[in-house]
Amino acid sequence: MSPRTPRTIGILLHEKNRKRHLSDYAITFLAEFWRQDGHCVHYLFGTRKFVPADLLLVHIDLSVVPDEYLEFARRYPIALNSGVKDIRKSQISTNLVKQDDVYSGKVIVKTNLNFRGSPEQILRRRWSHRWRRLASRFVRDHALGTGLETPSQYRIYERLTDVPSTVFKRNDWVVEKFLPEQEGNFFFVRNYEFLGDCATCTRLASRDPIVKDQTIVSIEEIEPHLEIVEAQRRLKFDYGKFDYVIHDGQPVLLDANKTTGADRIRSPELNARRRHRANGIYSYFL
Repeated sequence: MSPRTPRTIGILLHEKNRKRHLSDYAITFLAEFWRQDGHCVHYLFGTRKFVPADLLLVHIDLSVVPDEYLEFARRYPIALNSGVKDIRKSQISTNLVKQDDVYSGKVIVKTNLNFRGSPEQILRRRWSHRWRRLASRFVRDHALGTGLETPSQYRIYERLTDVPSTVFKRNDWVVEKFLPEQEGNFFFVRNYEFLGDCATCTRLASRDPIVKDQTIVSIEEIEPHLEIVEAQRRLKFDYGKFDYVIHDGQPVLLDANKTTGADRIRSPELNARRRHRANGIYSYFL
């Protein structure tokens, strides 16, 4: 329930983000509900200007949050996600394998950075043309011989020994056990989205073993697994989205995201889920 006294909510973004980018994030839809409830919402771009607020939500779309943003957040009485600094798969995953490990199952090569490193690439677009060209050449040259055209692609291998040795020499890729949730010809991924004590969970189906937005054929609402809910507390997340599967009856966390993206969709079902999660911020004002 929304507090009767109007509150001021700050959302801290990277200094290179811009207002025109806000619609790419789910947080903007939640902020609309807070404003409808009579509260004031401020977007802060960078740490140069302190804007007083009752609560600040750290929303830095990078896999590793610079210390200056976390230090800035400590100036606020309530700072959500201020304990989440590093969400690289090398820090989050419990299913990593090394080149000399004894493992006979399928494996998958992923980018170490969240969302295939796209946020980092976007923030670097202000580089000069020369530096962008050199960066592109570096990516191309270091991808040769790996079976992957760029570090943004995922690839499944039948066995660990099939993975090119060059992959293990780089810190921008990780190799994980491939532990899918599969029923017949369909593969599933579960999205657990939350803010405070309010959460929603959906199960996405695809015929492709790598479930993407473009390959989803159905979505159903489900209850989240208790171990995934516990992971929210263990990893010190106040707001975000966890992707996971159930493999052999056990939950497997695939990805932890603290700056959830959003399509510009306003279906009644999606709006209801967003409204529910938006209410989660009010538990911090009790």
